[in-house]
Amino acid sequence: MVKAPCGWKRLVTSNTAGDPIQFQDAKMTRCIKRAIHKGTDTKIWACLVIMVCIFTVAEIVEGEQKGKMNPEIFLPAEAAGWTWDGKEKKYNSKTLFDYIDGAAELYLAYGFQGLNVRKFEKSNQPPVTVEVYEMASSEDAYGLFSFERQDEAVGIGQGSEFGAGLLRFWKGKYFVSIYADGGGAEAESAILTMGRATADLIQGIGQEPELVDLIPGKDLGLIDRSVRYLNSHILLNQRVFIAHENILNLSRRTEAVLAQYVREKQKTHMLLIRYPSVKGATDAYQSFMGAYLPDAGGKDLLKTEDQKWTMARQRGEVVIAVFGAPTAADAEALFKTTEGKLLGERWRENKE
Repeated sequence: MVKAPCGWKRLVTSNTAGDPIQFQDAKMTRCIKRAIHKGTDTKIWACLVIMVCIFTVAEIVEGEQKGKMNPEIFLPAEAAGWTWDGKEKKYNSKTLFDYIDGAAELYLAYGFQGLNVRKFEKSNQPPVTVEVYEMASSEDAYGLFSFERQDEAVGIGQGSEFGAGLLRFWKGKYFVSIYADGGGAEAESAILTMGRATADLIQGIGQEPELVDLIPGKDLGLIDRSVRYLNSHILLNQRVFIAHENILNLSRRTEAVLAQYVREKQKTHMLLIRYPSVKGATDAYQSFMGAYLPDAGGKDLLKTEDQKWTMARQRGEVVIAVFGAPTAADAEALFKTTEGKLLGERWRENKE
């Protein structure tokens, strides 16, 4: 049986009975009434009224600000016989390196906001660790999950994978990693139970990046679990090397989807990038063509030294690139399908 964590407290901005704001307002009102009853000077009475107004407005503003703050991340206290050891570690962008030195850059690239870590113990079993990463947006949480996805999904959260004793999933703007310090069927079952409990405690769901819907599917050879959502040229180079320099001008203001396809038993990569403006896309496209395809002679398609084809085209604020296509027709097919989906998306936006 999964138990919710204790220690929950109602926010002071609550509108339920016993609200501190309502209590203070009532107290001030009683003071005013007593002053009137005793014949207090009108000027003093007016000052008291003003004080009440100022106090109330200040409380409302403070309440609104607190309402905008992220709620506490709740984690289960027990699951499948594993019990929380009572300690919870928290990390921010400055202290994350203390916890995952050497890998923190990946999380920071996806808008890392904070990390909560709990350990769970059971007699004669390996401890289980639950890590909950809060990201800047649901798109960032999806991107972080997608970047290293490789195992089978297990139906937890909005997207998940489980393999080699490690559970990874995303839900809303949270990315969660759960693992045991040792193997065994019982520990693996507990990890999945812990994952479902944690996912249930994360309120709300997030939106998957719309750009992902624009890439061609399995009819053109899309490889399962190869879709990566990113916005950093460093991360891009880890999946398919383009250049040491940021020739595509990737940043937190851009979004990109990288996917892998099998065409004639050969792997082909397609990259789709959306920029904040048409000018931004034009600048990036010209930078890419000048640095990556200087011998294209003004064309958007070139057969490279490995006898494969590379293509790049700009369509409005979007740049599409195909790398390693076995034939020019294969590259063209990927582009045409993506362009068709892009035009359909714009048509729907204009209709709305």
